[in-house]
Amino acid sequence: MITTEEKIERKRRAIEGRPLGPGSHTEHEGKTMTGAQAIIASLEAEGVDTIFGYPGGQAIKIYDALYDSKKIHHILARHEQAAVHEADGYARSTGKVGVVLVTSGPGATNTVTGIATAYMDSVPLVVITGQVTRGVIGTDSFQESDIVGITMPVVKHSYLLQSTDDLTRTFREAFYIASTGRPGPVLIDVPSDLSGAEMVFHYPDKISLPSYRPTYKGNAKQVREAARYIQQAKNPLIRAGGGIVTSHACVELTQLAERMCIPVVTTLMGKGAMRCSNPLNLGPVGMHGSKYANRAVTECDLLIAVGARFSDRVTGKVSEFAPHAKIIHVDIDPAEIGKIVPADVPIVGDARGVLAALNDQLAKIDAQPVGKEWFKEVCTWRERWPFYTADFADYPDKIAPEVVLEHLSQKLDPEASIVTTEVGQHQMWALQNIHREHARTFISSGGLGTMGFGFPAAIGAKIACPEDEVVCIAGDGSFQMNLQEMATAIVNNVPVKVLIIDNRALGMVHQWQHLFYHDRYSSTELAPVPDFVALAQAYGWQGARITHPDEIDDALDAMLASDGPYLLDVIIPTMQTVYPMVAPGAALDDIIGALDVTLGGVRITQKGFDDADAAASVRHVSDDDSDNFDDEVSDEEGGDE
Repeated sequence: MITTEEKIERKRRAIEGRPLGPGSHTEHEGKTMTGAQAIIASLEAEGVDTIFGYPGGQAIKIYDALYDSKKIHHILARHEQAAVHEADGYARSTGKVGVVLVTSGPGATNTVTGIATAYMDSVPLVVITGQVTRGVIGTDSFQESDIVGITMPVVKHSYLLQSTDDLTRTFREAFYIASTGRPGPVLIDVPSDLSGAEMVFHYPDKISLPSYRPTYKGNAKQVREAARYIQQAKNPLIRAGGGIVTSHACVELTQLAERMCIPVVTTLMGKGAMRCSNPLNLGPVGMHGSKYANRAVTECDLLIAVGARFSDRVTGKVSEFAPHAKIIHVDIDPAEIGKIVPADVPIVGDARGVLAALNDQLAKIDAQPVGKEWFKEVCTWRERWPFYTADFADYPDKIAPEVVLEHLSQKLDPEASIVTTEVGQHQMWALQNIHREHARTFISSGGLGTMGFGFPAAIGAKIACPEDEVVCIAGDGSFQMNLQEMATAIVNNVPVKVLIIDNRALGMVHQWQHLFYHDRYSSTELAPVPDFVALAQAYGWQGARITHPDEIDDALDAMLASDGPYLLDVIIPTMQTVYPMVAPGAALDDIIGALDVTLGGVRITQKGFDDADAAASVRHVSDDDSDNFDDEVSDEEGGDE
């Protein structure tokens, strides 16, 4: 396992513009070679040990050079999109730069969704694409695509190589740009004739890009102003995002929260930024966040947002977001500050450095905890509105996804496990019920919401962290988007585990159709679905299916005990819904379906209720949906299930 200290040291080297590997100190330095060989030598100079890809005609020279490498292990994906997601999972789990190699035309265009996914979630990637020869670029030759132009909106930077003179410098710049500032993907397009051209290899150990100067150190005046705001607050709240994870600022975040007794809510990308076991951690906020976390945002008088965008899934109706709060916004990307929500104290800088400076300033002025009474109040909300309780069941004698994921969470070693998710209802259930104690142990597509991401990302994470248990939480719809990667896992001996929350539907859209479109289920019901267990076995995996709550524990134990890749198909009711929920366009405190234990564990639907009038505004979901569920059960009992 890579230690935090090693990650911080690697980040320091990246910021200084130095290679993350031996740089010029390799056996290749000063030798005459082809451009393709120089590409592989450049990757070795950057310390790359694993790349993910798919060969083709315009990348064949690069693959031929790769054949001779003793330092780089190539993972052959079964689809280029999956290759990018695998590199993404590798990068997210380690903090390293993920590397992808594909051919031109459709090989390149198949990477676009993966690149966009990484861009939205600030993941460092270097994507190398083959291209037709320089002389025919722009003539619509066979398997030509303008991949530089196509990906322009979803990369930090891109290059179309024109000369071997620029090759090594381009690779040094690409790794530098991808891994510094707000990380992201960089694309290098390599014409095939350039791959065959001869050159003398010299790898630069330093880089200078005057036009690219990320700001790491927060403005001292603004840091002092932020400290003053915190001192004056009565109901402060920290909103922790993925920038905490990227900058390795978990310790500094916890120090600030504990010193000032400030509760913390997390975004999807921020899960693991603070230990779930820390009582100050209120967990996820937003569309499927808890009622107590969302209410904390609504009632706070100071919101400290660190490394987090103000996306619509987290803010709800912007005009009613944190209506009583002053806003401190810390982010390394100046474009994010003030983009959605105006900041009273904007601080551009690296989260770790800014939080450390803020902690130092609070210590210097001997600031005392300001949130003790506020935190006590928030704790009463947390007790009143839990995500789920043991005595509540939407559908008795059917598997509740909350229960199976809670049991999985309890069985996983928080010190040696990684959970990835696909996108959909299961993603939100996992967010709510899988407990994580460390950063980079919960991997999910946030900004783009990419179905088909989680399974290949799990493969990449397992390759990067072979000693950790890696489990992908998938839906039956999203899993089918990249299920061919079962071959990648078995061929490369990657013992990843997949748990399918199987409702025979595109669950999240189906839920919206139920709630907001009068049960008009347009193209969201997937039944009949494949026999996933038989499919797994066809690929050489082990697999099992469960349909009853009594089977959960034994099935999870069998899955986790397996030495090889394993698929567990968990059958749940099609009508199962993810609650609580904020409807699209609604305010953050306008929550549907939160459990209220003070009312005997029923789901509540109204905004702004309190103890006095809550009883008049309740709905028990299982009663409301009983007719639909009875119909569904009848259908299922008549089938193969």
